[in-house]
Amino acid sequence: MSVYDKLKELNITLPPVATPAAAYVPFVRTGNLVYLSGHIAKKDGKAWVGQLGKTMKTEEGKLAARAIAIDLMGTLHAAVGDLNKVKRIVKVMSLVNSAPDFTEHHLVTNGFSELMGQVFGDKGAHARSAFGVAQIPQGACVEIELIAEV
Repeated sequence: MSVYDKLKELNITLPPVATPAAAYVPFVRTGNLVYLSGHIAKKDGKAWVGQLGKTMKTEEGKLAARAIAIDLMGTLHAAVGDLNKVKRIVKVMSLVNSAPDFTEHHLVTNGFSELMGQVFGDKGAHARSAFGVAQIPQGACVEIELIAEV
């Protein structure tokens, strides 16, 4: 099944690439690797603001991470022209805006990782880091970046 058939089955429409909010580009391709800049969680077109363990629970953070996965796939599509060219989602870094005693960063990030597996199958399995941070731009609850091989 093509990646686009899987997206259709999941009722996912890829968004266009967002305009960078600072001095960077949304992606860089070098050789067979594509590096995607960090994308913050958005809800209703605005930063999905919150702090895990303080104003948000793990399940809501997981939904935010899933939303980022959709945005990142839109950017990856723009970078490579066809998501079926993706050989592997290689590495993911997840930053979770969290209270000092929050310890479920990995579970929040599963919202991203699980969707990558659904869409790309074995090619979506990736190495990953998930960190708790004191703040993310615009007060967003989660930011995720990825590296893909094409």
